[in-house]
This record gives sequence, C-alpha cells and structure tokens, in this order.
Amino acid sequence: MHDDPGDSGTGGDSPGRRRRTREQTPVQRALGLLARREHSRKELNRKLTSRGLDADEVQAAVDRLAGEGWQDDRRFAESLVRSRAASGYGPLRIRAELSTHGLDGEAVARAMGTFEGDWSENARDLVRRRFGKTLDDLAQRRKAADFLIRRGFDGDTVRTATQFDFDD
Repeated sequence: MHDDPGDSGTGGDSPGRRRRTREQTPVQRALGLLARREHSRKELNRKLTSRGLDADEVQAAVDRLAGEGWQDDRRFAESLVRSRAASGYGPLRIRAELSTHGLDGEAVARAMGTFEGDWSENARDLVRRRFGKTLDDLAQRRKAADFLIRRGFDGDTVRTATQFDFDD
C-alpha cells in the first residue's frame, strides 16, 4: 500500500470510476437533439416525453427554443423536403411524412413549394438508375411503375417516367 495524501481511497477520478453527471434539463436535452438535426415541435415533444421527462416541462422547453429560433417547423419541413427528394422520394410520400410531424396543410404546402427541382425528372432519373436506360418490355415497365408508386410519385409522373399506360 502506498501513502498518497490525495488518495483517500473513496473516489477521486481513478480509472474505472464514473463521474456523476447532473441530470440534463429538458432544454439541454432538446438542444442536444437539435444539434444533430432539425426536429419538428411534435417530434421533440414525443422524444423528450418518451424519455420520462414531464410533459409540461418539455412543452415549455420546446416553446422556449422555438421562441429563440433554435427550433423552427418551417426550417424543419424545408429540410425534410430537400432531404427526401434527394433520396428519391416523390411528393406524395413527402407530404404524408410532413403530416405525421404535426404540420398543418398550409405548412406542408409551403414546404413543398420550396422544392426547386422537377418531380418528373427525379422519377425518370430513378428509373434510369434502377432499371437502365430503356424499359424493354411491359413487365419491366410495370416493375418500374410500381417502384415509383411506392416511392410516392403520382400516376401522371409515373406514366411519363416509364412510358407505361395503366389503361393497357
């Protein structure tokens, strides 16, 4: 045994010991989530309350962060539209996802209006990447059409991208 006056044997910062950290406030936890990516108000509320935080404290924290500009549903929605469109999703799917985040119809429409691309061109590009430059037979065009529909493109866009007429 050694005689170290700074070592009382009851703690300190010895290896293997964990430091106690203070519990984070709802505001700190929300900021931690927002530092990683944008979140909607509804999503922040759900995540924080699911971690056992008081619903009223969570609501107050989210309101405070929104008031200070840290959380913004408009910014969140525009970011989601850009991200999903770049990932190959169509407007129907993106609108539906925005609605699940508690955004009203006007906010969804405003966010969708910020998209600067061409949905038809996005769909044609997806088909080219997934199925090649030409769709040789009806079965392949049908597969491409099904793929685009699952991705959230409307019928007219699917027809244009695949040259497939659903009435055949």
